Formats: sequence, C-alpha cells, structure tokens
Amino acid sequence: MELATRYEPQEAEAAIYALWLANHCFKATPDSRTPYCITIPPPNVTGALHMGHALNHTVMDTLGRWKRMLGFNVLILPGTDHAGIATQAVVEKKIRAEEKKTRHDLGREAFVEKVWEWKEEYGNKIVSQMQRLGASYDWDRLRFTMDESYVEAIHTVFEKLYTDGYIYIGERMVNWSPGFQSVISDIEIDNREEDGSLWHLRYPYSDGSGHIIVATSRPETMLGDTAVAVSPKDERYKAVLGKTITLPLVGREIPVLADDFVDPAFGTGAVKITPFHDPNDYEMGNRHGLERIEVIGPDAKMTAHAGAYAGLDRFEARKRIVADLEALGLVEKIEPYRHAVPYCDRSGAVIEPRPSSQWFCKMGGTEMVNTSIEVVRDGSIRFLPERYRELYLRWMENIRDWPISRQLWWGHRLPVWRKTDANPEEASSWVFARTKAEAEAKLASPDILQSDDVLDTWFSSALWPFATLGWPHTEADLNYYYPTSLLSTAQEILYLWVARMIMTGELFIGKKPFDDVYIHATVLDEHGRRMSKSKGNGIDPVELIDLYGADALRFALAREAGQRQDIRFKPVKAGKQEQVEQARNFANKIWNASRFVMMNLEGFEPSAAAPTPTTLVDRWILSRLATTVDAVNEGFATYNIDDASRALYEFFWSDFCDWYVEAAKPRFAAGDESAKTVLWFVLERALRLLHPILPHLTETLWQALPGAKEAAGCDFLMQAAFPQDLPYRDEAAEAEWEMVQEITVAIRNVQAVNNLKKGGEAFVAATNPDVLEGNRAIIEFLTRFTLVIGDGPSDGYLQPTRFGDVRLPRPEVTPEELATEKLRIESDLAKIELDLGVLNKRLDDPSFAERAPEAVVTKTRTQHAELLDKQSKLTERLGQLSTPSAQ
Repeated sequence: MELATRYEPQEAEAAIYALWLANHCFKATPDSRTPYCITIPPPNVTGALHMGHALNHTVMDTLGRWKRMLGFNVLILPGTDHAGIATQAVVEKKIRAEEKKTRHDLGREAFVEKVWEWKEEYGNKIVSQMQRLGASYDWDRLRFTMDESYVEAIHTVFEKLYTDGYIYIGERMVNWSPGFQSVISDIEIDNREEDGSLWHLRYPYSDGSGHIIVATSRPETMLGDTAVAVSPKDERYKAVLGKTITLPLVGREIPVLADDFVDPAFGTGAVKITPFHDPNDYEMGNRHGLERIEVIGPDAKMTAHAGAYAGLDRFEARKRIVADLEALGLVEKIEPYRHAVPYCDRSGAVIEPRPSSQWFCKMGGTEMVNTSIEVVRDGSIRFLPERYRELYLRWMENIRDWPISRQLWWGHRLPVWRKTDANPEEASSWVFARTKAEAEAKLASPDILQSDDVLDTWFSSALWPFATLGWPHTEADLNYYYPTSLLSTAQEILYLWVARMIMTGELFIGKKPFDDVYIHATVLDEHGRRMSKSKGNGIDPVELIDLYGADALRFALAREAGQRQDIRFKPVKAGKQEQVEQARNFANKIWNASRFVMMNLEGFEPSAAAPTPTTLVDRWILSRLATTVDAVNEGFATYNIDDASRALYEFFWSDFCDWYVEAAKPRFAAGDESAKTVLWFVLERALRLLHPILPHLTETLWQALPGAKEAAGCDFLMQAAFPQDLPYRDEAAEAEWEMVQEITVAIRNVQAVNNLKKGGEAFVAATNPDVLEGNRAIIEFLTRFTLVIGDGPSDGYLQPTRFGDVRLPRPEVTPEELATEKLRIESDLAKIELDLGVLNKRLDDPSFAERAPEAVVTKTRTQHAELLDKQSKLTERLGQLSTPSAQ
C-alpha cells in the first residue's frame, strides 16, 4: 500500500472507521479474558457534541483501546438519555414554531408521540458525532433510557423502593420552573451573577413605638411575610423580641422572633420571613410554626393573597410594591447588590423556590446510603483526583431526601395509580402497578388514574451500569462485565448521578457499580470562563474535526487530560485553532516520517524477532523507546493521559524523527540491514504506542507498513499487543548519546550564530574522545563539518558544553562581526548570571537540602557547577575579543 504524499484526515478517518465497523472490531462478548468495561455517561438525546463530551470520549476511548491492546476483553457500551426536560423543551419549541401550538393544545398522548417522532429523526445525531471522534464502542449494544427492557428495570427498582418504604409522597421546598411548571434538579439551574438591589424597608411596630428595618433582594415576597427574625445574640434587638409588626401594604400583624440562622452582619441584622417563597425561611417557619402564605403562584404571577397586586407578573409587582412603599416613606435606602440569580437553563425563567407536594426517595440513614458511604470510605471505589472522595463523603453524610417526581410529559411516568375520587395527597391512596390492568386489580375498581408526574431523569440514569447489561432478566453480561471498570465523568454530576449509581448498584446488585471514578477536567475558554451558548464562547468540536481531523482534536485534548481540573482552550480565529493545529502538525510529522521510513524499506523483510542493537545510536533509540513505553503505560494507568501524550510527542518528534532517522540516513544509503531492522521495529512499536490517542492515523500507517500484520499476528493495529517492559533500557547508551547530541547541537549553534560556511573543521576538546570517535560519521553527517578531536585555535568561536569545548576556526572577520560576537557573549553571560542567581538562592536555603529529594539537590548542584564553568570560558573568550590579538 503506497502512502499519499499528504495526509488527508477526513478521508482516512472515515475509511478506517468504516473498516473497523465492517470487521466488528468493537464487538465484545464474554470469554475467558479479564474484562474491562465502561458504560459511557449517556449524553442527552437532544444533544450535540461539545468540548466536554469530546474530552471525555477521548479519555474513555484512549483507555479502552489501551486495555484492548493489553489483552483485556473490552466493552465500551454506548447509549443516550431521554433527558426529560431538555427533550420536552426542544419539541415544545419546534411545535410552537411550526404549528403555533402548545403541548396542551395537542394533549399528552399526541405530544409524547411527537417527541418519539423527533427522537427517531434527530435523536442519534450525537451518536454519529461520537463515531466521527473515533469511539471504539460496541454499537450493537446501543441503549436508550426508554428502551422497553430499560423501562422494566426502572419498574423493578421503583417497586422495591416503594414496597420497602423508601418512596413516599410529601411536601418539601423545591426548585420550581415557571416556564415548565415543574420541579427541576440543581444541574438544570444556571446561577448567573447579576447586579441587583438590596432594599432596606421600614416595618412599623404595631404599638407605634417605631420601626425595624429589614433588608431584602425580593420585595415582591413581602406580601407573604409571617415574621421578622433576628439573631438571639444581637444586642440591638433584644428589647423588641416578642413585639409585633404591622406588615405594610397588607396590615397583617406578624411577630419579631429570634433564630440562630440569622446573620447579624447581613443587612440590618433583621430579616423578613416568607416561609412559602424562600428555602431558609421555610425551615425557620417550620421551627416556629409560622403560617405559609403563597403570594406568587406556579405561573410566577401574584395570587389572590397578594391583594391589590393579584394577577401581576412577579417582577412587575416588584416595581409597584417598591413604588408604593416609597410613597409611604417606608424605604430606608436601596443599595447595589451583586448576587446569584437562579435561572432554568432550558426555559430561561427565573426559578421560584416553593413548597410542593412531590414524590421523594428517603436518603439519610438508610441502608442504601450507608452502604454507599462505606464502599467509598474503605477504598473499594477509588476517586481520581482523590479530593473528590472527601467531597462525596461529606455530601452523602449530609444527604437530604431526593425529590424524584417531575411535572413533565416526556419521561418515565410514575408507575403509581389511585382511584379517581381518592385524595392524591394521601400516600394510602396510591398503589404500584406496571399496567392499568394490574392497577385495576389492586384497587378493585375500573375508575382509576395514573400519576401525571414523570420520574426525575437522574432516577433512570442511576441504573445505567447494570440496566444496560441486561438486568433484571439476563445475567451473562452482568456477571462478566459488572462491576464496570471505570466511570469517567464531569464534576458537576458527582452528586446527581455518581452517588446515585453507587446507591442503586449496592442495593440492587449487592456490588459497587465501578472500580474507579475519574473526574475529568472542565474545558474553559482562554480566559478561564465556562463555555456556554449564552456567553457565546463555546467551541464546536465538530468544526475542529472538519478543520483538522478527529485525531488532531483527540491529541490536543489528551495533552491536557491529567488530574488538573480545568483546561483552557483558545477560540477558533480566521479558521484556525492553535492547540488543535499544533496537534495536526504532529500528526503530519508522524505521517511524513512514516512515509520516509517505508520508502527506505523497499525490499526489506522484517522479522517478528526483536532486534539486537550493535551501534550506539541503535542502543540509544531502543532505550528511549523502552523508557517511553514505561512512561505511556504509567500515564494511562494513573489517569495522567497528559503525561503519556507528552512522552509520546517528545519521543516521536525529537528522539525518533529529529535524531534517529536523521542519523540513520547514511546507513540507509549504504544498505545497512541492521539500521532498517531497528528502524522498522521502532516505527512499528511507536505506532502501537500512539494508537490509543491517534487511532485513525496510526491504523492507516500500520496497514501500509510491510510485515506489520505478520509480526503482530492480527489484521488490525487496534488488536496488536501494546508494548510493555521492553528489555532495552540502557543508561550508558543514553549518557553517551547525550554527549553526541550536545556536541552536534553546539557545532550547529556556533555555525548558525556566526553565519559560518559549512564544510570546515570543528574542534572538540572532548572529555570522552572515544565516544566522539566512534560516532564521527554521524556527527559529520549531521553538522557537515569535519570533526577534529583537540583544542583548536584559541581565538576560534567558542561554545562550552558539559562534554568539552567546541571551537570553530574564525575566518577573517571585520570589526562589525567581532562586535556582534561580543554582544552575543555578553547576552549569554547575562542569562547565566540570572540563572546562577536562581540556583544560588535555592542552594543557600538550608531547607532546600533538607526537604528536597536527594536527586533534585544533586541535579541543582550539577547545574550550578556547569554554569560556573560556562561562565568562566565565555568570560575568557570575551577578554580575548577585547585584546588586539583577537582582531
């Protein structure tokens, strides 16, 4: 197979991916091998690939490909989430735009049918985008959280939780979205920092003795106030405790009471209590037995309890209430106040906290929660970075009951039924049933109805690791692949999803759902802000794939995918993105170098046997390969994919391309078979090492590499054994080759800086002349100078190195050229002075030698000595330039 001159990623990637699919390369079936399983976090069926997705799929697929090449039976199971609120929002918007109707105009059954139609037409967009990224997932197992078998799993879980008393109906304070007329979860809230106002209001005492000043950011809620609270430790208000206030605009008498929750430093130290409209006030109201008065309804309009303001939108009511209070002289002052305002991220409406009758699942103190705490505390489940372990445990130890019902139409309808005339607020009215017939039998009546609510999306996704593996009906996959090996996910769903999967896994399977939880970084913009549509700072990964190819995007992300918790990505400007373009350049380097190697391997018949190096450069490159193999395996094993990526980049670009391939060119020309043997072996193993991150590029090259399939004993690179523990570590070779490299670089630098013609002599006063003599041909080929072992002319251009001084004879020079060299040396000496200052400060600090590792201290002292030596020699040369003989 002949390689094209230029690598065209879009063509190559599509062709290779189709080849993998056609040959069922991603298929996973239980066998005798050790399993490695990831059930991917299911993206919303409405979704398109964003940079967070691209990063996570890069992580999961890189680790999956690595494990597959290590001989594991790898299953990466894909799927999508029905995403109740997100999907309903998309379809409602579509119906409004196209039919000028609301879901209520259609009715529930017809609307749900429309959602299914939309899902079938558009719902797999993100699946095709995952495939474009190169995801080696078993697509035959693609799951959806509303599959028939998945619904059966949900009903089974719900039934047990309901029967065992976990699930109950009750009233709690919730996040209410007026736009959707539904409870929403914390993850569906967009907290936006906004500049608002803090109104200081005068509330007059009922006895006419004055007033108390309260501060509020929501004056429209004052109509529902039922008390004013102060701190019991606040001396300013001890005399007024027990007094009553006549609530302005309403006339209701309310008490002044003490509560430890109040912060004396906030505002005036006195706060109004509106139990129906604030979570903290709700708790205080319960503690003090206060009445709850609803003045803002579910539609965000003022209720009849708001009196003259009834029917107004809450924000219009705010303006009128403030105006009326000002007219009465009851506004003490208005201060600027910057605070977080919670918005529903789908409808865009400001969230209203309100008590609501909902279905809940008991949490704190239950077996489900206690077991889920213990399995993390004892290390059975590992969190990376480890700090998330403590965050998880802290949250679980203070967990509140989980509201699991949502007032939506799209989703898993609660499988609970009641008689039509039964009280829906009474738990005893409801029975669990999978079907209407079952419910009629249990209730002994045909006049029944099912709850209108649907389950929180996180309830269904909490079953993902085991429901996708056949539970509750089939056990072969579950017994083999469960617990899964890894959950790679975002930090913001640690509580909403990760914790709940651990709970359900422990309760229903009796096992943890995964071994490791890797919390990947958040992809931010170049200024460190979260990417979002509203900010207009998002980057479309599909656009980057179109520009540079999937492998370039993968490598750009992998270089950042360690245990840091944010990645800054620059925007696309004028059709370019800096980080991915650099990765594309690396891909081109791999392509061009591989093509050059293959051109020089014509007629060569590789052997599966490992090479036996005889020259220093062969020993060195094989040693560097072995070192890189260890670094890459360590990086992948510890979830430091960034370290593995850097090791691969440095090895292939610098060690292999810049040094080994260049040094081997004369041997190729001479037909040296040993050079070809090492070259082939190193390239083939490098392609294996690179494959997990750059799968399409490396597979394309490997398919074209003569003898690769025969040596690996398989048809695809993704099936070849991943390199491990190569027996080529050779510290002596690396040390000696370092001398060759430094001398070569020094000769090149002196030639370039002084604009000397090549072809002359290069003198090296070497500390180990035998090494240079043994590699004379390579040094001379790489520098185009004749190597002379010796001191050379004292007035020659000098470049001190750790391995001896390099001097190039000085041609007849002009005074201007001498001045240029003098400036260069002065600049070098200035930099050495700065570097010595840093090292001196470190070495003069007694704690450095005491606390730093011995190897670090030794290295610092060695660098210090080398800089002093270099300083001495450059100072000597500067002195020569200042004497007449230097002319």
